[in-house]
Amino acid sequence: MKTFNSVDEYISSFPLDIQLRLNEIRGIIHKYAPESTEGISYGMPSYKGKKILFYFGGFKKHVSFFPTSTGITAFINELEGYNVSKGTVQFMLDREVPEELIRRMVQFRLQQDK
Repeated sequence: MKTFNSVDEYISSFPLDIQLRLNEIRGIIHKYAPESTEGISYGMPSYKGKKILFYFGGFKKHVSFFPTSTGITAFINELEGYNVSKGTVQFMLDREVPEELIRRMVQFRLQQDK
């Protein structure tokens, strides 16, 4: 696994189409969780409050948002049509990043962090 020193370095390691999607997710996080601390953890962008709130990552055919298992469980009914696992949801590159859904997941995780 490649080691990254910053989120900018991580994002720039991907092709332009994936960089655009990753920057969209990053922008949503900055907009709705401005006090969270941005860093790299487990080789991908991470955001912390009192504890880890969420991660995001890029892949060949999708980008993923990792709101942890509680973030997935709380929104499972709204995640129909997306590939979902215990702690992540995948957004395919041929579809728009769902800002409203990510916003609500970010706000949910922030509430859990209080």
